[in-house]
Amino acid sequence: MKDKIESIRKEYIRAVLDEAHTSASPIHQFEVWFDEALRSDLPEPHAMTLATVDDRGRPSARVVLLRNVQDGVFSFYSNYLSRKGKQLDQNPFASLSFFWPELERQVRIEGKIVRLDADISTAYFASRPRGSQIGAWASPQSEVIPHREFLEERVAFFTEQFEGQSVDRPPHWGGFGLQADYLEFWQGRESRLHDRIIYQWQTDGSWKRGRLAP
Repeated sequence: MKDKIESIRKEYIRAVLDEAHTSASPIHQFEVWFDEALRSDLPEPHAMTLATVDDRGRPSARVVLLRNVQDGVFSFYSNYLSRKGKQLDQNPFASLSFFWPELERQVRIEGKIVRLDADISTAYFASRPRGSQIGAWASPQSEVIPHREFLEERVAFFTEQFEGQSVDRPPHWGGFGLQADYLEFWQGRESRLHDRIIYQWQTDGSWKRGRLAP
């Protein structure tokens, strides 16, 4: 196993990144890169790793889906009672990371988490496929369950309960938004001398741009 892992090598040669190639706004810069990821037809370019920390300082990470970027807020949806939901209530700071290997790019984002307004969560929930709506009611997310049949029985129960009517948003389900105060744009380069451009939010309400050593 060790030899197999250590033998993996890749040189990054697709592009360069410097201050002249980036926007003064990191949010606009993210939109530019995200649009390029979309046009490249990558598999799930909106998939991002969300890292949280519990009340003991233990980190936890998982992949979630980006659903909107507006006014510097990166939004996603989940069960408020899930492990990540509870951790975000305990410690409202988190980080996101996107990795687009086909483009040899990575984006890291840090900031404070807030819950989205209920009307925003309700509107998004209404746009989800019905099966996903039922699933939000049926799954006690992150809790130990006895077997798969337990989940299937709950799906059947809520399917019958909402038969012939729209599915309301569960009170324990909704949106989170990360208000970014730090972003890093990483472009792979040869010999691991990667380009790393960072943006940090300043107290005067502006973004400061700089370069990090690879």
